[in-house]
Amino acid sequence: MLGRLYVITDRRLVPDLVGFCDRLLAGVPPGSVLVQLREKDLTGRALVELALALRRVTSAHGAPLLINDRVDIALAVGADGVHLPEAGFDPAEARALGMSLVGASRHAVGPTNADFITFGPVWETPGKGAPVGLELLAAAARASRAPLYALGGIDDADKARRCREAGAHGVAVIRAVACDDPAAAARRLLDAMC
Repeated sequence: MLGRLYVITDRRLVPDLVGFCDRLLAGVPPGSVLVQLREKDLTGRALVELALALRRVTSAHGAPLLINDRVDIALAVGADGVHLPEAGFDPAEARALGMSLVGASRHAVGPTNADFITFGPVWETPGKGAPVGLELLAAAARASRAPLYALGGIDDADKARRCREAGAHGVAVIRAVACDDPAAAARRLLDAMC
């Protein structure tokens, strides 16, 4: 069973990603959080080094680690899976290369052969286009056979609760946990989705 909180990294908000993930994961139940390493601007070598450091932390806390888009790096560092952008690899191609957990981004209701999807943006968020809202989120959740994570503008526990009530398995966040006490922020979101 996948955890309800899907944390996506952003070094611009949290420069020390390894320490941040360690503090966050130490304060939540094992298996309640997935971590996606999403640092598109890093070179391959820098991404591998960061992924290896995060892999040690996520493994120590029982949290799956996914790498954004880079199947090669996910395989090289022993990540639990990969998250594919809408215009990226087909999930079946990623599985054929050896990935066992494959997530995919979706911005419209429709079928997918991924193990889980992120859907949004539900609310306005920088750089993600027009928000889809809770009604379309509910329609996507009903149409999806895979667990669906609401994404975009989910910056408090009330929005996380509303996404769960609309049918989302959980929520995917960046800014909502990028704070001095990421574990407390994560627990508030998790508690709202019970």
